[in-house]
Amino acid sequence: MSTLVKTRQTADVQAVALKAYARIAQAWSLTLSEAAALADMSESTWKRAKSPTYAGELSRDQMLRLSALVGLYKSLEIYFDEALSRDWVKLPNRGPEFDGVRPIDSMISGGLPKILRVRAYVDALRGGL
Repeated sequence: MSTLVKTRQTADVQAVALKAYARIAQAWSLTLSEAAALADMSESTWKRAKSPTYAGELSRDQMLRLSALVGLYKSLEIYFDEALSRDWVKLPNRGPEFDGVRPIDSMISGGLPKILRVRAYVDALRGGL
């Protein structure tokens, strides 16, 4: 029996993920260092990764980060108005995941586990918890 689901080439998936993340970083007004750290890249790698011709390979951790950040971005866009959804990651937050720290700083210091918890937290808010 032939496979009905086609798999995309890893390079194609990575290119889409990087393009989406670059747009998110711009929408959130992330600095070069914030965008790089959130994606677990050096600043010089992030500069290259933003280019459509980037030939580097992302780690599984990096791909999971980008996927979670795309989901977080979408949840924020659904839950808040445009201005707040764009500023939310840079505003001090007293929510249970943040202790008064900006979500961006919390996610950078906590890595992938924290990014996933923040996404789950916003999804829970959106769901009415």
